[in-house]
Amino acid sequence: MGSDRAAKIMAVRASVARVAAIDPDWGDVNVVARRVEVSAPAMPMTDWQLMQGARERAFAAQESLRSRRLEADIYVGLEGGVHSISIEGEWHTFLRGWAYATDGAGKGAFGAAPSISVPADIVKSVVDGRKELGVVIDEVTGGRDIRSKQGAWGVLSRDLVTRSMSFELALIAAFAPFYNPKLYS
Repeated sequence: MGSDRAAKIMAVRASVARVAAIDPDWGDVNVVARRVEVSAPAMPMTDWQLMQGARERAFAAQESLRSRRLEADIYVGLEGGVHSISIEGEWHTFLRGWAYATDGAGKGAFGAAPSISVPADIVKSVVDGRKELGVVIDEVTGGRDIRSKQGAWGVLSRDLVTRSMSFELALIAAFAPFYNPKLYS
């Protein structure tokens, strides 16, 4: 996977475990995490940037392993950020996450996490203050490195949904063509 963030690693492990419950071939999986560089902005602000970042992370993970003469069955990228949309002239900003899974040989799929509305004051700090959401959440909560723990998701939902849980759902969706190939062939 193309990240070394604890919440993302937990999401990959949890989603693989859930898939293994219906497909025993997924039961013996080794998750290899690699910090990678991508062209997506540090604070993605559109679905396109989020999807592109997730896809780039998956392929960067593949390249990182190949440079060490290693391979994987599936390469994964996860990207979180915000997305704003105007509905009848009113702007709404949502915390979003996207996953991309690929076999590195042409088969790949996206999956999206659920969305949660981001309060206007936090949006203002991110957009106008040009700060990463993780930094703003740390400032709002007085915490440190919240993104590696429950994330903004945990803060906004009072820990009913964590960052890791949101990415887990995105990964289950992105993995669908791999664990349910009859419908996706």
